[in-house]
Amino acid sequence: MDVGAANLAVDVLLTAGVALEAVCVAGVVVMRTTFDRMHYAAAGTTVPAFFFVAAVLVREHLSAGGLETIAAVGLLFLLNPILLAATARAARRIDFGSVESLPEEREAT
Repeated sequence: MDVGAANLAVDVLLTAGVALEAVCVAGVVVMRTTFDRMHYAAAGTTVPAFFFVAAVLVREHLSAGGLETIAAVGLLFLLNPILLAATARAARRIDFGSVESLPEEREAT
C-alpha cells in the first residue's frame, strides 16, 4: 500500500471511530437515567475502539506501537463489562437500596 492510500485509510478509520464515539457521547448526554447512560458509555469501548486499533495498525503495522495498541484496546474490551456490572450494581444499590429485583419488576417479566 502506498503512502497516500495508507494515509487515506488512516483518515477514514479515525473519522469513523470519532463519529461513533460522538454518537456514544451524545447518547450519554441525552439519556435520562444512569442505567441508560451506562449503555452508551459501554458502547464507546467496543466498535469505535477497534477503528482506532485498525488505524494504528495501518500506520504502525505490528511494531511495538501496534502491539501496545492491541493490548490496550483488548484490555479495555475485556475489562469494561466487569467495570460496567460493578457500576450498575452500585448505582442500583444507591437508587433502590438493594441489587435485588423489585416486586413490580418481577411481575413485568
